[in-house]
Amino acid sequence: MIRKISILFAGALMGATAMTVVSGQNSGVANAADSDTYRQLEIFGDVFERVRAQYVEKPDDQKLVETAINGMLTSLDPHSSYMNAKEAADMRTETRGQFGGLGIEVTMQDDLVKVVSPFEGTPADKAGVLAGDLIAQINGEDVRGLTLTDAVEKMKGDIGTSVELTIIRDGATKPIRLNITRDEIKVPSVRHSVENDVGYIKLLKFNEQTTRGMEEAIADIKQKVGEDKLKGFVLDLRRNPGGLLDEAVSVSDAFLQNGEIVSTRGRNPEETRRYNARSGDDIGGKPLVVLVNGGSASASEIVAGALQDQRRATVVGSRSFGKGSVQTIIPLGANGALRLTTALYYTPSGRSIQGRGIDPDIAVEQPLPDEIKKQMGLDDDDQVARGESSLRGHITGVDENKEGSGSLDYVPPEKKDDLQLQYALALLRGEKTNAAFPPKSESSAAN
Repeated sequence: MIRKISILFAGALMGATAMTVVSGQNSGVANAADSDTYRQLEIFGDVFERVRAQYVEKPDDQKLVETAINGMLTSLDPHSSYMNAKEAADMRTETRGQFGGLGIEVTMQDDLVKVVSPFEGTPADKAGVLAGDLIAQINGEDVRGLTLTDAVEKMKGDIGTSVELTIIRDGATKPIRLNITRDEIKVPSVRHSVENDVGYIKLLKFNEQTTRGMEEAIADIKQKVGEDKLKGFVLDLRRNPGGLLDEAVSVSDAFLQNGEIVSTRGRNPEETRRYNARSGDDIGGKPLVVLVNGGSASASEIVAGALQDQRRATVVGSRSFGKGSVQTIIPLGANGALRLTTALYYTPSGRSIQGRGIDPDIAVEQPLPDEIKKQMGLDDDDQVARGESSLRGHITGVDENKEGSGSLDYVPPEKKDDLQLQYALALLRGEKTNAAFPPKSESSAAN
């Protein structure tokens, strides 16, 4: 018997967002509450006071209020939430893609912070921090016992201030102490490489740096390969949880000459907005393959859906996450911000992605290696699925699949083992053929 297991990662869920940001505290006028609503609010006030007065331990009033607000919002859908002042500031930092820090990508290993890689030219890189280093202390405080988030927060800070790291390094006979001065760090949202005669562009997220980073990647690839020799591009959106709606629109626009990119439809018909492409294709009409999997969500699905519907690219991989809602960030002054689902988005052909996802033009599965299955305690017949349709309380999409959205989001660390990428490269080089590549225009499809 095949069991289907839904695995949700908090980081991916929180990142799976197409966001718009509004300024000012009063972005709209709420309908006046009726008398019954006011009676319900009186009940809330009564419960709040009884908890404050009679709970076995004295509760934190601010925490009570924040939890109550979040309870209201999370009952609506998994993506609406309240952010206190610190969380709102962190969100703004994430969407800007820059902050004061050291410039290292880190993970957790054996209760210590492990350096995945220092970003080139950053304070950490210049100070000699190496991939594989284990950070044991930050400013003399042991890392053991801290969460990864706590440790990262301690390494961030104002530009010009310093932090001392105690590092354990393979081959070193004793811990290494480095005093590093923080500087402005721009978190790369784009990585690229040249695969012989094909340009490979990986979008990690959609923040304010993404379109600019992608344009720089395209220019660098053209220079290294030469436009005459360049067979085409792979745009990798796998495991990209989303981000800013405007960036998704501008990334799509970079490959389109005209036509609709996406539309958003809110509660009222007059709130419908359409985003259209402007003239100009950054890759000059070169063939384009887009890679998606179960970790491609929201803004990623906007891009994949636009390029697929406009027949500009062939989508390869497995079904995407299926998050087709837009969250508006509404500032609440010093009290933080409200992340509220205000619209659903639709691809140019009018498809809703909510609870459905993007189905690839060419399905290529990337199976989990046996060692990872063993670590996760999975049997050979188990299927690992992630998707919007598996989230409790999600908004049911009008075209939601009975079998659910999402798919495996595994991407091998080595490109040679990456079946989806290798298939895309073979298509672009003419080593594989498929009726879906290159995509046929509407006129040729009608003929």
